[in-house]
Amino acid sequence: MRKLLLGLLICSPVLLIAQRTILHCGKLIDVTKGQVLAEYTIIVDGNTITDVQAGYTKPAGTDKVVDLRNKTVLPGLIDCHVHLEHETSPTRYLEEFTNNPADYAFLSVGFAEKTLMAGFTTVRDLGGTGVNISLRNAINKRLVKGPRIYTAGKAIATTGGHADPTNGYRKDLMDDPGPAAGVANGPDECRKAVRQRYKEGSDVIKITASGGVLSVAKSGENPQFTEDEIKAIVETARDYGYKVAAHCHGAEAMKRAVRAGVNSIEHGTLMDEEVMQLMKEHGTYFVPTITAGKSVADSAKKPGYYPALVTPKALAIGPKIQNTFAKAYKAGVKIAFGTDAGVYAHGKNWMEFVYMTEAGMPVMEAIQSATVSAADLIGVSDKIGSIEKGKYADIIAVDGDPIKDIQTMGKVAFVMKDGIVYK
Repeated sequence: MRKLLLGLLICSPVLLIAQRTILHCGKLIDVTKGQVLAEYTIIVDGNTITDVQAGYTKPAGTDKVVDLRNKTVLPGLIDCHVHLEHETSPTRYLEEFTNNPADYAFLSVGFAEKTLMAGFTTVRDLGGTGVNISLRNAINKRLVKGPRIYTAGKAIATTGGHADPTNGYRKDLMDDPGPAAGVANGPDECRKAVRQRYKEGSDVIKITASGGVLSVAKSGENPQFTEDEIKAIVETARDYGYKVAAHCHGAEAMKRAVRAGVNSIEHGTLMDEEVMQLMKEHGTYFVPTITAGKSVADSAKKPGYYPALVTPKALAIGPKIQNTFAKAYKAGVKIAFGTDAGVYAHGKNWMEFVYMTEAGMPVMEAIQSATVSAADLIGVSDKIGSIEKGKYADIIAVDGDPIKDIQTMGKVAFVMKDGIVYK
């Protein structure tokens, strides 16, 4: 029997003890308690955190040790609003006529890796051509490097709405897109659009409840769905296990969306006190995207960067988001971290922390907005968002102490996602 067991051990590597990863952390941010802990050890087995221990635990013979004793360790960060298929440029609007889906796919691979290397191990991709679904699948299969993606696929708009893909086209190209393309009018088409996203494999529903800044259409704030239409979307989404994110700049659009039951308001630029009170009553999250607001305002100052219809909207709306965020935070609205990456250059998501803290949010709360709060919004608090036993091993480390210097969030030195070290 002894010889048989020895032979099995030699011939069958799967019977050998698996290698664990031991992370020795100089500082560890406990986002659930809002504390910074000193000299802790995280034990990772496969893709799971199996223990978090005080002190520097001695490794066993097969363990791999990662020395992070001179760094601050945090949970992998979560950006609740990105667009991984594209990135801002003065040729962005022309690319709709020159790029094929494969072009967007190859571009998205680079943007996804930049995002991961910046310490963002999970994102919500809130609208693209549908290539974002394939990108998610490729990352899950480890064919390419990138964050864990929860994607909306295509956003849902009304005819001429912010996410109508033919806005600004000449008449013979404009056509009349319907639910399959993400354009829906009336409750029945709204239900069909949600079911189409389910058929295509989306993880979340994104609607454009108001006009937007970068669409080639006049208004950036007008309401673009009736309340009954949004209710139809929310009810159908719940049937399919989806949460609903609502792009909104105008106050009336936000009121309709919150009353109809959406889970988050994205941007929220012209939010008033009535909206804030409604959001608190309904438990609706605010995803502010301050970085995007600042970026579009800066780009709009460059002659010819945006089409003529877009420039005045960018100049008027972009600079207001940070101030709105400050009011919403002080009013007690729930905040989840989101940046609208793609509207600015990918990989700079961390700048949102700077702008949030400038507006009065304490550093620890800003970090919590990108960890525990973001995980709660997405609905995955049991899997990610904190460094705890039983959760996925999504762990990052930065040089320095972000509680003392928020710029440290841009100095990511270590990235582990799903138990794999990428940086």
